[in-house]
Amino acid sequence: MANDASTVFDLVILGGGSGGYAAALRGAQLGLDVALIEKNKLGGTCLHNGCIPTKALLHAGEVADQSRESEQFGVKTSFEGVDMAGVHKYKDEVIAGLYKGLQGLVASRKITYIEGAGQLSSPTSVDVNGQRVEGRHILLATGSVPKTLPGLEIDGNRIISSDHALTLDRVPKSAIVLGGGVIGVEFASAWKSFGSEVTVIEGLKHLVPVEDENSSKLLERAFRKRGIKFNLGTFFQKAEYTQDGVKVTLADGKEFEAEVLLVAIGRGPVSQGLGYEENGVAMDRGFVLVDEYMRTNVPTISAVGDLVPTLQLAHVGFAEGILVAERLAGLKTVPVDYDGVPRVTYCHPEVASVGLTEAKAKEVYGADKVVSIKFPLGGNGKSRILKTAGEIKLVQVKDGAVVGVHMVGDRMGEQVGEAQLIYNWEALPAEVAQLIHAHPTQNEALGEAHLALAGKPLHMHD
Repeated sequence: MANDASTVFDLVILGGGSGGYAAALRGAQLGLDVALIEKNKLGGTCLHNGCIPTKALLHAGEVADQSRESEQFGVKTSFEGVDMAGVHKYKDEVIAGLYKGLQGLVASRKITYIEGAGQLSSPTSVDVNGQRVEGRHILLATGSVPKTLPGLEIDGNRIISSDHALTLDRVPKSAIVLGGGVIGVEFASAWKSFGSEVTVIEGLKHLVPVEDENSSKLLERAFRKRGIKFNLGTFFQKAEYTQDGVKVTLADGKEFEAEVLLVAIGRGPVSQGLGYEENGVAMDRGFVLVDEYMRTNVPTISAVGDLVPTLQLAHVGFAEGILVAERLAGLKTVPVDYDGVPRVTYCHPEVASVGLTEAKAKEVYGADKVVSIKFPLGGNGKSRILKTAGEIKLVQVKDGAVVGVHMVGDRMGEQVGEAQLIYNWEALPAEVAQLIHAHPTQNEALGEAHLALAGKPLHMHD
């Protein structure tokens, strides 16, 4: 392996997704000499196969729903169907614009960008394209890929992953979605908007099972109203081809048939065959283990993003990458508070949250020390105008700070910014209640929920 002896970089990053490129941009900004290695496209899963394209599909679905249902607002339109080629054109234009901007950013920061499949060759080097790239520190940021189950082969034809679903050239007449987490309910929502008959299979007892149980129940109610079917509490057993589709059998013998099966049971780390274990990096089930400062057990190696067992969110990758760059540059750093990270599921209606669920809060503080309140969006003028239903639920330590904000309804993802400030600044309900929220906005509902929790409800019964 030829060594490029001309440069020993301060930081060599393996993987150009959210965590990797954030570390590169911040590191270069702080004066580090950075090399960034990526085998596919700069931007990784989020930009090309995750956050951005799925939200584009969901917005196209929202437009489809609005055109079908416009008469309820006194506007007459005709809905002639979904042109998937046109949807993909729109989606790809969004991605292309962001991709070009990101490439320009990396170039402007004088980052050495290397396109190729890299492999860790020592605690201070990565081999790529027949060349050894040396660094004083290595950051592993190789991301994740869709997971499947033993015996369930994703063939890209009738049994597909989220990667395949993003490029499907048609709207399936019917679809089974295996997995009721974020990825599963987002695709179920988009496909239903496009006109598919959708059934979600979730082995646990609720959709979006990591959310507060109240949020899960509200989403389930909304999905029933939309005609999205789901089966909860029974695990998958097998899938087999039928004459013109797929049949799924559950552990209790129930059978479901559809044109396609989307396997949406989560994403697993990309770490196999990359030299991590050979160079002494501690692993667990394919994940690289790190401390709160993203340091591995090898002093010259850190890891971030979906490769480590933290929340698989692009904004978490950004934060972790920035933390590593700042630590290496000698700045004082603070570990990520993962409870304080905003979480949004962009289905219709949206599910947004930050902080602890009520169940977790009771576990941490004791059941007698936790209070909660729900403010229905039916009492919010802007939500009425938008014809969206849902609730904002607050979880509070009695006589103390708000430790959880859980919201269900259209556009709730846009309200989570204030919610994360409330949680992360340990705000008291009375402190939020004295802030004046603009009327009429959905944001006002968050203010009114705190008014109610502070004991002075306005548009809500005592």
